Amino acid sequence: MDKKNYLKELFPYVIILIVVVLLKTFVFTTIRVNGTSMDPTLKNKDLMFLDKISYRFKKIKRNDIIVVKTKKEKLIKRVIGLPGESIKYEDDILYINGKEYRDIVNWTKTDDFSIEDFGIDKIPDDCYFVMGDNRKDSIDSRFIGPVKNKDILGHATFTIYPFSRFGSKK
Repeated sequence: MDKKNYLKELFPYVIILIVVVLLKTFVFTTIRVNGTSMDPTLKNKDLMFLDKISYRFKKIKRNDIIVVKTKKEKLIKRVIGLPGESIKYEDDILYINGKEYRDIVNWTKTDDFSIEDFGIDKIPDDCYFVMGDNRKDSIDSRFIGPVKNKDILGHATFTIYPFSRFGSKK
């Protein structure tokens, strides 16, 4: 085979490789759950798709499961508070802007706290308050403070492995 034919046959594979790298870099990738902080919704070592692009077109909503980049690691957490809101838990009840809100995570006890514990009365405009579903075993905004929008890597809602847990997570 001459060089011209060899390059001609190789070209589609190079294009496929470039497309895969671009998709993985800008659209989606996989992420592994590390620990029990999202239990029982997500289990330790679950493998999930991380959607990196949808938040460029739609807003982050309360209860979305997101991936946050910190200095040490990537955390998978649930959005509890949105920009401009005040958040408080008292006697296992979530209050948003002073009004009781039915938290979808109702299977675990949440220690009392307030956004005011951070010296602020509202979540800053470019930040979100996130928590793990396993409130007793979660490093989240109660410890690291509100997370900045620029540190949110994407939306994680679909488990691909183990196959017994395959599917969308809320």
